Amino acid sequence: MSKTRLSGPPWPIRSDVTLLTSEFALRHTALFGRFQLTVEQSGVQWATVVGLGRSRQPWGEGDGPMFLGTHTPRLDDKGRLILPAKFRDDLAGGLVITKGQERCLYVFPMTEFRRIADQLHTTPMTNKAARAYSRVFFASAFDQVPDRQGRITIPPPLREYAGLRRDLAVIGASSRVEIWDLQAWETYLTESEKSFSDLSEEVVPGL
Repeated sequence: MSKTRLSGPPWPIRSDVTLLTSEFALRHTALFGRFQLTVEQSGVQWATVVGLGRSRQPWGEGDGPMFLGTHTPRLDDKGRLILPAKFRDDLAGGLVITKGQERCLYVFPMTEFRRIADQLHTTPMTNKAARAYSRVFFASAFDQVPDRQGRITIPPPLREYAGLRRDLAVIGASSRVEIWDLQAWETYLTESEKSFSDLSEEVVPGL
């Protein structure tokens, strides 16, 4: 009876090929939505898919970027703003700007925008409110990649919607960034702080 050799792989290990690890596969999946390979000489395909409804950041802890804090950049004459330094790495690969609630703008990393799009796609098209929201949400969306200085351009229709003038408030709102006209943000914050302490127990029990 012949014996099976188990001490090592029966094929040569090539140093010029990227090492396939679960981290590499999941990172690729998070960026492009799917990772697929064909096992050489077998025709067998393997693939990973990010589950709908989850935002994964496999190379770090948690479920994705966490945006925090308030920043006050200025809009230049061409409608550009420089992203806060602490937000740039998580938005460097691409982002989507669209209309938000309370006349602000939402800025999503591309992976988070895809997650939200997947959720909206699962909503029945017979739902009138969902149809209306999806139309405005996607029709108002602009995708772009920040330049080397971390600048993005806010298109005129979005500047008009949010009433953006020169002074802005760019705030971290957990999985997204929000852009406000500075005066509008300060007014909103003043009005909201009146009920903030009362709402904490209702929104986050035990806080």
